[in-house]
Amino acid sequence: MDVPGPVSRRAAAAAATMLLRTARVPREGWLLPTALLCAYGFFASLRPSEPFLTPYLLGPDKNLTEREEPQPDRLLVLKVLWNDFLMCYSSRPLLCWSVWWALSTCGYFQVINYTQGLWEQVMPSRHAAISAVYNGGVEAVSTLLGAVAVFAVGYIKISWSTWGEMTLSLCSLLIAATVYIMDTVGNIWVCYASYVVFRIIYMLLITIATFQIAANLSMERYALVFGVNTFIALALQTLLTLIVVDASGLGLDITTQFLIYAGYFALIAVVFLANGIVTIMKKYTKQEEPESGSQVTTS
Repeated sequence: MDVPGPVSRRAAAAAATMLLRTARVPREGWLLPTALLCAYGFFASLRPSEPFLTPYLLGPDKNLTEREEPQPDRLLVLKVLWNDFLMCYSSRPLLCWSVWWALSTCGYFQVINYTQGLWEQVMPSRHAAISAVYNGGVEAVSTLLGAVAVFAVGYIKISWSTWGEMTLSLCSLLIAATVYIMDTVGNIWVCYASYVVFRIIYMLLITIATFQIAANLSMERYALVFGVNTFIALALQTLLTLIVVDASGLGLDITTQFLIYAGYFALIAVVFLANGIVTIMKKYTKQEEPESGSQVTTS
């Protein structure tokens, strides 16, 4: 039997009234957000520093003006960047450290990106107990010890202008050795130790290289030089990945990949060894010339 219309309408009205009562927001629910919004609006419109801000920004040490300056020509900007680029990399010490910075960063990224695959091959996780897989712990320990090595850089007293390239050569050779050991020795603990040493040496040298690059630059050119170095490193890494790792290239297995990475760092060591020998010979030749000239004058 159907319910009459007036009764159903009264029931619907009563249900709606109960719903509104139950859905009523308590005062504590809207009072706090409203107060916060009002306080924000008040303090946003209250600007006590505004009378002093404009004279400060227009001061002699700021590069700001009240009038809108015309936009510089894009070709002129590119020409200035190109001239700065040539001026920066015409410095032989800066060029040397930048080349090592880019080459080593490329190799470093390749090693840390694929080292987990090498560890998986040395000790597959499906055949090892969960407690025996310490990959994450090794990453943390290597980062911590690398930070300690970076702090120790300030206590190293060496003439980087004379022995810098030889140091880069020796340390690159050590990096090549650690990558080779990690690749050929089938013990996971030896792999872990080699990886820790690899990261410590790299973090130590990259800090020195960054400091030496910055020491030969003005502050306005930091972004240009480090941007170019990073771009070259990433471009080389992309090329190396396409050739060695990608299936469209050689598509080598992980063991052969790390053998190539070890050879890559060994090649860097040979290049900087030859360059370092030439630098040392030139430096000592220049020192001998004034001495021989003073001897001739005395005689």
